Amino acid sequence: MSDLMAWSAGNARMPAKVCYQYLGRLFLLLGLTLVLASCAWLTPSYEVPALPVAARYPADAEPGTDGVVAVQTDWRDYFPDPRLQALIAQALANNRDLRAATLRVAEARSLYGIQRADRFPSVNAQADLYRSRTPADLSVTGAPLVASQYQVALGAASWEIDFWGRVRNLTDAALESYLATDEGRRAATIGLVAQVANSYLVLRELDERIRLARQTIATRQESFRIFSRRVAVGSTSRLDLTQVETLLTQAQTLVVQLELARALQAHALTLLVGAPVDLPPLQDRFDDQGLVREVRAGLPSDLIADRPDIIAAEHQLKAANANIGAARAAFFPRVTLTAAFGTASMQFENLFEPGSAAWNFAPSISLPIFNAGRLSNNLSLSEARRDLAVANYESVVQNAFRNVSDALSARKWLAEQVGIQQRALVAQTERARLATLRYDSGAARYLEVLDAQRDLLDAEQQLVQTRRALLSSSVNLYAALGGGWQLSAPFSDKTDKTN
Repeated sequence: MSDLMAWSAGNARMPAKVCYQYLGRLFLLLGLTLVLASCAWLTPSYEVPALPVAARYPADAEPGTDGVVAVQTDWRDYFPDPRLQALIAQALANNRDLRAATLRVAEARSLYGIQRADRFPSVNAQADLYRSRTPADLSVTGAPLVASQYQVALGAASWEIDFWGRVRNLTDAALESYLATDEGRRAATIGLVAQVANSYLVLRELDERIRLARQTIATRQESFRIFSRRVAVGSTSRLDLTQVETLLTQAQTLVVQLELARALQAHALTLLVGAPVDLPPLQDRFDDQGLVREVRAGLPSDLIADRPDIIAAEHQLKAANANIGAARAAFFPRVTLTAAFGTASMQFENLFEPGSAAWNFAPSISLPIFNAGRLSNNLSLSEARRDLAVANYESVVQNAFRNVSDALSARKWLAEQVGIQQRALVAQTERARLATLRYDSGAARYLEVLDAQRDLLDAEQQLVQTRRALLSSSVNLYAALGGGWQLSAPFSDKTDKTN
């Protein structure tokens, strides 16, 4: 280090003509390298893979022409229920999985910033003090010699001049990875909204089923009381009483099972929300109307621009493509530059005096000759990862196509099923009424009433389940179409640090 400083100080007075000769040679060399580089475009041209799905959704998955566009409809507009809106807002603020997705975006953005910095020279300020003592028997004067050297300089160390695009491609790959992570965060947001909505709908379904089962229990308890009096006065058999009791215990067992299911569902919803929430049983009727809005599906080609997971997969594909360019550039010479300019002196008081200028300029070109196949294998790895990214992109598109198709088919067939079950419930209600009249008139045994009452309870429960499933299909369709994606904000520094 001292030799370099001494050389720099000693050559500070190098004639300007010699300095210009060095610079001229360097620029000539760099110009020739640039000409060669212009003849080689190392990054493969990017092409979006063809859609590996049909141009239209299946025949039974009718996309419809009425309704809102999912990506342009905010979740607050799609879910007008104020209780559901409050739960979704809490989940977006407190859910730990979503918070982790947001932090991964911050991590990816920082990695991009680190990689981007390699495109620019790193300039450092440096101050050095060097002192040495030469003993008398080594000194040319025959006396001990103490020497000092002071130096202050600005320098750039090992800056790669990116003729072949290696650093640029690595920067592009880091940027695409960052953008993919941000789209992953948006996909997680849409998924969380759908999860909370579906969980809330299941909770409402269970409240309605519990309410119906408790009404049945009240009716059967009254029947059990009447039949107990009849048995006491000898007007009916004890067999009829046990059959009435069987109906009662079946309804009580159902309520216990539903209460357990509701408790578990409330726990799951609390986990999604990420904070304690008050979820009392709702006594109002589970009404299908007003809980969600109608949405139209469009065409499968719309999914490419509407689904954040597809957009994320495309960013990953672009990143893999850029990495191939960086791997190819590694086969070519690497040009780096180290330079410094400052002032140096043997005496501190003379450090900034005229004539104390010192500089060094050290360009370097390295060309890989033998590396045991490292570079070729790195290129093969980049190409394999690009092919893997293509396969992943196509898989994501196919899954998105299936998600929308499933939701559309469910919406169609569940709507028909609800209509059928409503008619079945009317028929079962009439059957139970007629069976009771037949028993009261002595034309039938109570076993007929038992079967009719059991089937009536099942019909009531199944209708509520199907109505909820129909609502969930609309929620799933909204999420599968990228609900609210165009309105969701990109990643911001203003992340929530609370909780």
